[in-house]
Amino acid sequence: MTLLTVWKETDPSTPVLETTEESEIREALAELGARFSRWEVKDVPTGASQDEVLALYADEIGAVKEREGYTLVDVVALDPAQSDYDELKTPFREKFLSEHAHDDDEDRYFAKGAGVFYLHANEKVHAVYCEAGDLISVPANTTHWFDMGTAPHYVSVRFFHDDDGWVGHFTGSPIAESFATFDQLAERRAQLA
Repeated sequence: MTLLTVWKETDPSTPVLETTEESEIREALAELGARFSRWEVKDVPTGASQDEVLALYADEIGAVKEREGYTLVDVVALDPAQSDYDELKTPFREKFLSEHAHDDDEDRYFAKGAGVFYLHANEKVHAVYCEAGDLISVPANTTHWFDMGTAPHYVSVRFFHDDDGWVGHFTGSPIAESFATFDQLAERRAQLA
């Protein structure tokens, strides 16, 4: 169940919107120029390679590439079964926790697991708790951050318009420290289920 929580940027304690309704999520994000959709979830085996994940979703990925003009697609995965998981999880998570923007759209499809994208725009923070099946597009130059939780376990397909891949321009703002974390939103989502 996808969860959208919206706060005023100056009041991280009181949501102005909280919804699990897909149409409401889509509408609220569209106001920011962000796209949101859902794909049918397919079984991604534990330890699946990038090529296996891309082949599993080849039709859906091809449609997005054609529609949006992406030239590079890759897969990022963190799984407790990985031998280097304990060494990777904290630095990997911390890389994305600070507010930043990109010169390119940031499209992510969650093939497995979950993560939260926080979009900071129009004097509000929109936290989108994405789960397997969710495709979200953060528009270029939109300040945002991403939290995968303290025990990340997900497989994500990433789309790029050029071969540079992920390049973040960090704002230096501490705003991300004020809002609910992935773990807190996961707990809230469970309460609403």
